[in-house]
Amino acid sequence: MKIQVLVSTMNQSDHSLIEKMNIQSDAIIVNQCNKNEVEEFKYKGNKIKFLSFAEKGVGLSRNNALMRASADICLFADDDVKYINNYNDIISEAFENNLDADVIVFNVPSTNLERQEYIIPKYKRVRFYNCLRYGTFRIAIRTESIRKENINFSLLFGGGAKYSSGEDSLFMMDCIKNNLKIYACPEIIGSVAHNESTWFKGYTDKYFFDKGVFFAALSKRWGRLLCLLYAMRRYKVFSHEKTLIKACSLMISGVKTHLK
Repeated sequence: MKIQVLVSTMNQSDHSLIEKMNIQSDAIIVNQCNKNEVEEFKYKGNKIKFLSFAEKGVGLSRNNALMRASADICLFADDDVKYINNYNDIISEAFENNLDADVIVFNVPSTNLERQEYIIPKYKRVRFYNCLRYGTFRIAIRTESIRKENINFSLLFGGGAKYSSGEDSLFMMDCIKNNLKIYACPEIIGSVAHNESTWFKGYTDKYFFDKGVFFAALSKRWGRLLCLLYAMRRYKVFSHEKTLIKACSLMISGVKTHLK
């Protein structure tokens, strides 16, 4: 079973990222920078497509890689991930042992103690109520399943886009809405540095407004309720910067903007 890593990165001046990430399979690397260039070469026997585009937006980056993917299984990646040596075998085995799986998320623990990732304790099915905890860099897909349902990443959300984050959650929710089967696997395939967020600049007005837009995009019917639940659950975290009423007001403004 062929594995292809789809990497989203920015401002790379050479190909050293391949070694830094310990990529040991075919890969498509989308480098958003100030030039347009297509390079194809072999690295340790694997086929690498290194695509440089003068554009920005993580959703656009991931879609550019996805539309060019040619492998049975694709693994989305960020440039601060470093894979273990046998990650491709782990991923292949997971899909071979679960023929009904369209999407499998894996453990990729963070090396930054202040930005920890959710650790999957055991193999389980992912449902709509627990699908929002997984970043894109943990997601492996059966390529044909995603293409059959015409699922892509939103161009409105994520680093470099109009609204700050959420493209990964919307992707997972689209998979569920299209009845694709998602599983969480406790196997570790690498680690992520999480040294610096490309979008989080504190609990600003824009942060909460964008959250409201995101919740409305997630569910037009339940967007306002999701805002309230989020504010109540996270209040202790942001209370030093925003009151509960202010946070809710900003998020509701975001909901209304999206629904217009």
